[in-house]
Amino acid sequence: MSEARALGEEALGRLVERFYAKIRLDPALGPIFNNAIDDWPHHLEKLKAFWSSVMLTTGRYKGQPMAAHMKHEAAMKPELFERWLGLWRETAAEELSPEGAAAVFEKAGRIAESLQLGLSFARGEHPLAMGRPGRATPAEASD
Repeated sequence: MSEARALGEEALGRLVERFYAKIRLDPALGPIFNNAIDDWPHHLEKLKAFWSSVMLTTGRYKGQPMAAHMKHEAAMKPELFERWLGLWRETAAEELSPEGAAAVFEKAGRIAESLQLGLSFARGEHPLAMGRPGRATPAEASD
């Protein structure tokens, strides 16, 4: 059995619950998340479905994470991604086996990188976005 499969729904659920309890109290991340989320119990169930889909390939999550995060792109700064990842690593180490913690941290790192690239592209900051209609080309941007 793979380590990701051995994690199980229950362990991932505990991880999500404990992690977002920390997020809600965090001085940097708490205000952003608490302002963005009106119904924490509902949101936690969505997050559990997301991590179940990501780690266990259950297909439970049916949302669009990039679209959800784009609603809050003004607040999404690289240092906050780092803070989020640090708390995720810490909580995963508290809740999971070393192998399980490493697996969910690796996946979270890839997701964070993907979200940051998507945000950068949407903001026109990514080099590939520079030539899109309505965006400055690299030569125009340096003028």
